[in-house]
Amino acid sequence: MVEQQSVAHRVGEMVVTVVDHHGEAVPDVEVTVEQTRHAFGFGNIGFDFVDLANGDRAPIGSADPEHLADLYTDVFNTATLPFYWGRFEPERGRPDTARLHRTAAWFRDRGVTLKGHPLVWHTVQPDWLLGLPLDEVERLQRERIRREVSGFAGLIDTWDAINEVVIMPVFDNGDNAITPLARAKGRIPTIRMAFEEARAANPHATLLLNDFDLSSAYECLIEGVLEAGVQIGAIGLQTHMHQGYWGEETMLAMVDRFARYGLPLHLTETSLVSGELMPAHVVDLNDHQVDSWPSTPEGEERQADEVERHYRSLVGHPSVEAVTYWGITDAGAWLGAPIGLVREDGTPKPSYDALRRLVKDEWWTGPTVLRTDERGQVRVRGFRGEYRAVARGASAAFTVGRAAGEQELVAPAS
Repeated sequence: MVEQQSVAHRVGEMVVTVVDHHGEAVPDVEVTVEQTRHAFGFGNIGFDFVDLANGDRAPIGSADPEHLADLYTDVFNTATLPFYWGRFEPERGRPDTARLHRTAAWFRDRGVTLKGHPLVWHTVQPDWLLGLPLDEVERLQRERIRREVSGFAGLIDTWDAINEVVIMPVFDNGDNAITPLARAKGRIPTIRMAFEEARAANPHATLLLNDFDLSSAYECLIEGVLEAGVQIGAIGLQTHMHQGYWGEETMLAMVDRFARYGLPLHLTETSLVSGELMPAHVVDLNDHQVDSWPSTPEGEERQADEVERHYRSLVGHPSVEAVTYWGITDAGAWLGAPIGLVREDGTPKPSYDALRRLVKDEWWTGPTVLRTDERGQVRVRGFRGEYRAVARGASAAFTVGRAAGEQELVAPAS
């Protein structure tokens, strides 16, 4: 194992001054300070909760969906929602906008921010695109981007603008209308199309270029995109590890290669198996088909150790701003793999407990009771994010960020 990296860069300071209604400092008064949200994006996919958010309380696997939602929101502050075009709009002109809008609002009401995935991808495409002229496909793709990004602005302000472009023009595993378009336009013009349409629809959106190909081909593509003047909000890195944990040294060496572009890094798709590992000879993970892939006690202990090591190393890297795990539960998990942090029956695996200890204990500040000095001040030092301070029944919300700041709390007389 590589040496543990410090998370000191995740910590900030804030001075809270308690004053009375006349603006006079209040010394020697208790102030309770508690963190309410991390600045770091601890994410997971929110696919499982679309039905629940729309009033369907059917079990997820054999788990109560409300219980699973509680487990989710106790750890994760960011959710990725599915906008795969072929499923979002299987019938032309009838997109699933209302259901996804209700789902996004459901998460927002629980303090979870949203990301949409993806706006442009060659896989999971609507069949009704096939056979159309390329200029018509491009027009429809542009309209689709503008429709989703503008329609969800304020609810979803982060998007995987385009997904897996390295392979997009040469993808040959099934017919789709986007691969021929990308082949005709070229990778960089296709990326430009996605980013410029999305940014025009929501100038405040954070837009990601996302890929599973973490080789030099992706580096060359990023360099070409930046040289072409396309504004990337963050670089997305997929790390599905069905064949075994890559280890901290390999992970951090990879992260360092992409950190050199000076852009935020999002680990957009992360998974670790709690059962038998996929054979190493499998090149495309989608080719591994099994009837049953159970979680095992030994695998769950291994997964817990690997999840903790994985998150410690990534949170310790200053360029990483978010990590999205690819599934809260084994029920319906990608490829049927036991990658969830919760079993199908809703009981948490050791990996869930390990991650929760990091997010809500070791990397969490408060609640803690402080006492104001002669200037009515307390100094709050904690993990960057949202906080609440309470004194004499009055409260104030504030943010601990990279730079030190000040916050005033007006408290009633004792």
